[in-house]
Amino acid sequence: MSAADIISIYAIAAIWAMMLLNVALSVGGYIYIYRCNKTDGSIPPSNGEYPMVSVLVPAHNEALVLQRTVQALLNFDYPKDRYEIIVVNDNSSDNTEDIMAEMARANPASRLMCISTDKAVGGTGKSNALNIGFSVAKGTVIAIYDADNTPEPKALRLLVENLISDDKLGAVIGKFRTRNRNASILSRFVNIETLSHQCMNQAGRYFFFKLCTIPGTNYVIRRSIIEEVGGWDVKALSEDTEISFRIYRMGYYIKLLPQAVTWEQEPHLLPIWFKQRVRWAKGNIYVMIKNFKYTFDRKAGPMRLDTLYYALVYSVMLTSLIASDIIFLGGILGQIQVKLGGFSSALWGMAILVFIADVMLTLSLERNEFTLESMGLVALMLFTYAKLWVLVVVKAAWDSTMDTLLRREVKWDKTVRYVETQ
Repeated sequence: MSAADIISIYAIAAIWAMMLLNVALSVGGYIYIYRCNKTDGSIPPSNGEYPMVSVLVPAHNEALVLQRTVQALLNFDYPKDRYEIIVVNDNSSDNTEDIMAEMARANPASRLMCISTDKAVGGTGKSNALNIGFSVAKGTVIAIYDADNTPEPKALRLLVENLISDDKLGAVIGKFRTRNRNASILSRFVNIETLSHQCMNQAGRYFFFKLCTIPGTNYVIRRSIIEEVGGWDVKALSEDTEISFRIYRMGYYIKLLPQAVTWEQEPHLLPIWFKQRVRWAKGNIYVMIKNFKYTFDRKAGPMRLDTLYYALVYSVMLTSLIASDIIFLGGILGQIQVKLGGFSSALWGMAILVFIADVMLTLSLERNEFTLESMGLVALMLFTYAKLWVLVVVKAAWDSTMDTLLRREVKWDKTVRYVETQ
C-alpha cells in the first residue's frame, strides 16, 4: 500500500467520522427545534414581575446600520420601564454619535443611552466595549446585540422569561437569521451555513448534552455571572465562546431558544467575509488552547466535550481536508495514484450525498428554504465555500502563531457594513 493510499484512507475515515457526528447532531437538533416550534417559547414569571434588563450594543463605525438596530430594540414588547439600551460608541470616526443623539431626542420616554469612548480607553475590540457598557448598566440581566441586528419584538421577553425560570441557567441564546440573504451568492451560502451549522449544530448539542455556546448576539446572561468572572476577556476575539466555557465551569448551563429570533447583516463580499472568519477562527483557537487543560477534568462539566470537539475540528478535520485536496489535485495532474480505485470513489460520492441530505434536513424546518435551488447551492458550496474554510483556518493558525512568537497585540478587525436596498 502506497503513501497516497494511506493518506487517502485517513482523509476518508476522518471526514466520514466528523460528518457522521454532524449528522447525529442535525438529527438531534431537528427533533429539538421541531418540538420547540410547537410552542411559542413563553414562560411568564409566576409573580408577574420582569427583572430590569440592560441591553448592550457595542458600536464601532456602525452608522450605516445602527439606527435600524436601535429602532428594533425600542420596539421590544418587554415592559418599557424594565429595560434600558446602552450603545457604546467605541472610538468611532463616523457619525454614530450624531445618530444616537438624534434617536435619543426622538424617543425621550425611552431609556436610551450612548457612551462615547476615545482611543485612550476604547477602540480595542468588542470585549472592552462590553465591559465599558457593563460598568454603567443597572440591570440584573444583561442582553447583548450586535449593531447590525434587528431582533423580532418578542425576542428579549422570551429570552428573559426562560432565563429567570431556572436558577441553573446562566444564559439563554436565541436564533439568528441572515437579513441580506439575497445580496450575493456568498450571502446565500452564509444563510445556509448559519441554519445548518450554527443553529442546527447548537440545537443538537443542546438536545444530547444540554450544551450550547453563546453566539455573540441575541442572548441574555445573569449580571452576577459577569461580575463573578470579572467581565469579558479583552484578549479573546471570540469573547462569546470564551465566556461560555467559563459559565459551564461555574456549574451553570446555557439554553437555546429558537423562538427568539434576530436578523443580521452578513458579509456579502469575499474579502469582508474572509477577514471576519479568520477573526472567528483565531478566537476559537485561543479559547481551545486556553481551555484544553479541562478536557479530561470531570469537574469542568459538559464543556469538556466542546474543547474536544474544537480540537478535532482544528486538527483532524483540517488535516483530512488538506489531504483529500492534495490527493484530488495530484490525481488530476497525474502525479498521485491511489490504488483504492472504485471503492474510494464510491465513498466520496456517498459522502457528498450525505452532506447534501444533512443540510437539506436542516432547511426543511425553515419556510421558503427547502427548494431545488437550495439543493443546488448546497452542492456548489461543497466544492467552493467549504474549501475556503481550510484557507481561513490556516491563516488564523499562522496569525495566532506569529502573534505569540512576536508578542503582537491581538487586534480586532471590524466587519464592514453596507446600506441594504431592501
